[in-house]
Amino acid sequence: MNLSFKQYRAIDLTIMGVILFFSEFLTATAASRWFPDQLYALSPTITVVCLVMMRWNGYAAIHAVISGLIFSLASGAGEKQIIVYCVGNCFALLALILFKVMGKEKVRSTFYYTLLFVLAAFLGAELGRGIISLIFGEGLDSIVTFLLSDMITFIFTVVVVLITRRIDGLFEDQKSYLIRTEEERRKEEAEKYYK
Repeated sequence: MNLSFKQYRAIDLTIMGVILFFSEFLTATAASRWFPDQLYALSPTITVVCLVMMRWNGYAAIHAVISGLIFSLASGAGEKQIIVYCVGNCFALLALILFKVMGKEKVRSTFYYTLLFVLAAFLGAELGRGIISLIFGEGLDSIVTFLLSDMITFIFTVVVVLITRRIDGLFEDQKSYLIRTEEERRKEEAEKYYK
């Protein structure tokens, strides 16, 4: 079965969306119902958004909004909080600037640039949520609250992204990945033919 590039992208984005849906729902439900008194919360949002940004660039906005909606609904949030999380999460896409400045391959393959990429996405989302909260009349302390409660998420994201860098094609631009694997396949076939 041959897939077009658009079909491949749609399937990949859907799989990432399903993974995000179930993992965000589980962690949001656990945080709000089973551990409501805990200061720290774990969310897969920035992890998945970073992976999708690397794989598909701006399509990560879809996952940023989905995760904000799921988190808000699972935790019983009101309209304002839904907007704070859906719009605020999209600020993680500020990390895409690093692709323009340094190049996507350098961000993917260089340890320090990968960390900078994750940090930019994390701080972008935190800043975005904080700014939207300020627009709704919350104090500056809301930014600090977001940062403190999500520190475990940042550590989780760093660990997962660093692990995915080691898995062929997972933390890689998918167009480049498909071209590279096709070239490798053709080279192998040519080598077999000339033996």
